[in-house]
Formats: sequence, C-alpha cells, structure tokens
Amino acid sequence: MKKVFEALVEGIHSSLSACGFNSALLGLSGGLDSALVATLAKEALGKENVWSLYMPSPYSSPESLEDAKELSKNLGIRCDVLPITNCFQLLKKELSPIFNDAPEGLAEENMQARLRGIMLMSISNKMGGMVLSTGNKSEICVGYCTLYGDTCGGLAVINDLYKTEVYRLSYWINEYFNRPIIPIRTLTRAPSAELRPNQKDQDSLPAYEVLDAILKLHIEEGKTKKEIVLTGFAPTVVDQVISLFNKNKYKQLQMPPGLSVRHLLN
Repeated sequence: MKKVFEALVEGIHSSLSACGFNSALLGLSGGLDSALVATLAKEALGKENVWSLYMPSPYSSPESLEDAKELSKNLGIRCDVLPITNCFQLLKKELSPIFNDAPEGLAEENMQARLRGIMLMSISNKMGGMVLSTGNKSEICVGYCTLYGDTCGGLAVINDLYKTEVYRLSYWINEYFNRPIIPIRTLTRAPSAELRPNQKDQDSLPAYEVLDAILKLHIEEGKTKKEIVLTGFAPTVVDQVISLFNKNKYKQLQMPPGLSVRHLLN
C-alpha cells in the first residue's frame, strides 16, 4: 500500500497547490474515512495546515468524540468541536408546518449532514483552506452519502478506494509508522453514520467485503448481474447492489474531483 499512500499524499499536495490553497479543512466524525483523510492531509500539507472540525448531533456517540480527539492529538492537528444540535432543532422547527408531523426519517438524517457541510464551507470561505470530502468509493457508488452534505468540498481524497481498501491502507499506515496513529477503536468499531439512534452501515448495506467484491466485478471487470451471481453471490444481494449503483448515478456525477489510484490497486 506504500505506492497508494504516496500517490494520495502527492495528489492532495498538488491538487491544492494548483488551486492556490496551502491548507485544508475537513470534518472528523470519529470514523475511519475521515481519520484516513486527515492522516493523508497531514502528511501532504503539514500538521499546521490541517484544520479539523468535530460536529456532533444528538446521535453522536461519546466514543466518536474521544476517537476524533485522539486522532487529532496523534496527528498534531487543530480540532474544534462545533455541535450542530441547536441548528438541527431549529431547522426541524422551521420545517414542521410543512412536514406536518410526519415521522422522522431520511430528511432529518440528511439535514445533519448538510448542516455540517454548511459549517465547513462557511469556515472555508471566511478563514481559507480547501474542504476535503471524505467519502469512499463503496459509499459513493451505492449513494450512501448526502448530496450537499458529506459530499461537499473541493477534493474527494479517497473516492477511488473501496471501504475494504480504506481498512487496508489504514492498518498499513499504523504499521508503517509503528504506532496507532489511527485509533485502534476507530478501526474495530462497526461503521456508523450516526444520523439516527443505534445506526450501523450494515443496516442499509451488505457487509463491505460482499459489497466491494460485487462492485469490483461490476465496475472494474464489467460483469453483468447474471455473471456475478455465477461467481457465488446471492441473487438478491447482487440485485440490491447493482440497483443501488444504477439509481445513484446522479450522486456519483456530483462528487468533487477525486484522486485516481485504481491502477496501483488492481
């Protein structure tokens, strides 16, 4: 994974430099994707040029805050805590006449992601620094992301890494630097967007090992649903993944420009 690491670090540096930026801003969730992007950004730009924000909502866990703080300490980067709870409650109140007591669901989940995007972009506009998007290829391909929320930014750093590859690179980084720069708990906790109570990624998606394998067969190798099923995957799971991929092309086309490293992984 060394070549992938080096390519991403150089990609961040050269992309920001080409656009006239020498610093970056990103949201830290306490999860793995943002932890990896922060680590790469620190290597590319220096710790003094990376600013992270932890923006908890009512559904953020104490562990996420602890892991975000531990990561920022390990990297030596600035980390500010800016809760979005008051903004979230106010937005729900303002929309309540329109929503007419409809049960909470996807709209409220996306509000939280979009409020975080507003905060990041506003600070970028006022204080400088390019916002780095932290979504991985698995999530982008199946639309497990929020337009104008966690997808906002000027550069999608890990948009070419499937989630299983995010894990591989993160473990490699800790081994390469001979210390747990990325907190162990971040690597071992079940992934969650924390946009509703007790949410886990696998509530909505197949296990990432399965999801990524199907996506790779379809996207990288061009195999049809029938051909993928013949490799041993359950037809219902293949249908789910390919359907999500096709339905979310409108999201895929609206991602920030990203860094291509697929040639170093295949």
